[in-house]
Amino acid sequence: METPLNAFKRALAEGHVQIGLWVGLADPYAIEAMAGAGFDWLLIDGEHAPNDLRSVLGQLQAVAAYPTHAIVRPVIGDVPLIKQLLDVGTQTLLIPVVETAEQAATLVAATRYPPRGIRGVGSALARSSRWNQIGDYLHTADDQMCVLLQVETQKGVENLAAIAATEGVDGVFFGPADLSASMGLLGQPGHPDVQRAILDGIQVVRAAGKAPGVLAPDPKLARLYLDAGALFVAVGVDTTLLTRACRDLAAAYKNPADRPAAAAGGPGAY
Repeated sequence: METPLNAFKRALAEGHVQIGLWVGLADPYAIEAMAGAGFDWLLIDGEHAPNDLRSVLGQLQAVAAYPTHAIVRPVIGDVPLIKQLLDVGTQTLLIPVVETAEQAATLVAATRYPPRGIRGVGSALARSSRWNQIGDYLHTADDQMCVLLQVETQKGVENLAAIAATEGVDGVFFGPADLSASMGLLGQPGHPDVQRAILDGIQVVRAAGKAPGVLAPDPKLARLYLDAGALFVAVGVDTTLLTRACRDLAAAYKNPADRPAAAAGGPGAY
């Protein structure tokens, strides 16, 4: 048994665009349904969705059989929490609210075993090592860890070049909602000033040889950022897709003029 290869990390390093979906339903059954949809990656959100370590574990297990990569966003860049997330099998982390290169270096160190880092050693209890059934896990795990840092404040933008240049950082992700709030434009992630900050940021990250990413459910913005050089883009949010589809379906039947025609064969057709 060998340490699983991180195909997402490799794709970013090779410059291949990766299209993803934000997942906030916090349920293994739901994420498994999405895992077969064709996205390159799915983001399990532990910052704003009601996830804990157990629910993240269940979702990692549900996605494991599918050709899509599971990324986990913890509630914050906490070293002990990162240790737990890695031990249950997370290989790629998207860590929010990163504002300095020093913070970035600490977060990278949290994903590496000593002497390269500070990750605690407990592989006999860890799903990541298949409970020590991967014989060389302690010596091979580091190379498969992918660290994505989220810049979403003006301070983070000011320190972006240094954050992106930090050794071990694979990519920098821009959070338009929090960034717009930090810029005094709460609720306006599509504002031209926010767009410009992200577009400029993409160039800074690319210049550092790292992968830029962004959440852009608006197709026009997604295309704008992809054309600018973004390499991993979340183009939708599961809760938004579900609620929108439900509203549209309900509205179609509430408005008599929009009601679908009766199915052939009448009520018994089902």
